[in-house]
Amino acid sequence: MKARQSTKLTGIKEALGTAGIHTLDEQARALGLNRITTWTVLRGNHRNSGLSAASINRILAAPQMPPLVRAKILEYVGEKTARTYGLSAKPRQKFITLLSAKPAKQPATS
Repeated sequence: MKARQSTKLTGIKEALGTAGIHTLDEQARALGLNRITTWTVLRGNHRNSGLSAASINRILAAPQMPPLVRAKILEYVGEKTARTYGLSAKPRQKFITLLSAKPAKQPATS
């Protein structure tokens, strides 16, 4: 299951490459994540539990994300919620709840 999840995460990197987004800075900007999180995600070994709901929410809210990457993220979400990666019932429900929660508004900076 871990290998399958890792493969899905590296598929996101391939989708970014297909969209012409190759450098870590470009990838981080497109995903709406910081560089170290982006690097970890795209290596395919983002913790044993995979991407958190908070990270997925940030990625899906990223305005510069290419449609192919969004599709890969949504595939990942569908598989994770379907327990393809071995998530047990209680953590799965928490993941779904946090994923559907509205993110807090960021304070405006001047």
